[in-house]
Amino acid sequence: MQDVPHRQIRAAHTDTTITVYQAYGPHLGLPAARDNRFPPAWKRERMTWIKPSFLWMMYRCGWGTKDGQETVLAVEITRDGFDRALREACLSHYKPGVHADRAAWKEALRGAPTRVQWDPERDLHLNPLPHRSLQVGLSGPASRAYADEWTLSIRDVTPLVREVHGLVRAGEEDAARALLPVEAPYPSGPLAHLGA
Repeated sequence: MQDVPHRQIRAAHTDTTITVYQAYGPHLGLPAARDNRFPPAWKRERMTWIKPSFLWMMYRCGWGTKDGQETVLAVEITRDGFDRALREACLSHYKPGVHADRAAWKEALRGAPTRVQWDPERDLHLNPLPHRSLQVGLSGPASRAYADEWTLSIRDVTPLVREVHGLVRAGEEDAARALLPVEAPYPSGPLAHLGA
């Protein structure tokens, strides 16, 4: 594998869109995919985490086997919205050099509609890799904008998840890898204020 920067946003994206992943119970995930929008039961005030990495989502939801995460969604959103979320973000943890001190970080976190954190990327067996993958937490106005303005399409990719997982379990890694979404480096400019 070629050298990958320690922190890098990798995602399926076009000139105008980026695909992020979430997993929900069928009571939320299936209506969202059917209607191409999040249902009224989806709480727009609650913090929601979006993940550009398919394999990190697989780690988080256990290939769609964890309770309440059985329906895996690929949500295509506008790059304008995603970039806005990054520009308005605060790190989910204190980082010297980015924040003057812990008090300043806590204050920034309280006021930010978005938070970001870097977690170890995962391989096909969900083992941690040495480089990091981005998670973005949206709350309040960012969560509402995500659901009602930025989201262009919602696809249920649970069948793909099951197929890839089945191939991994069967030891057919090349076939599994061939089915993964193509994720390319995404510009990190909107995260410049956080030292990205």
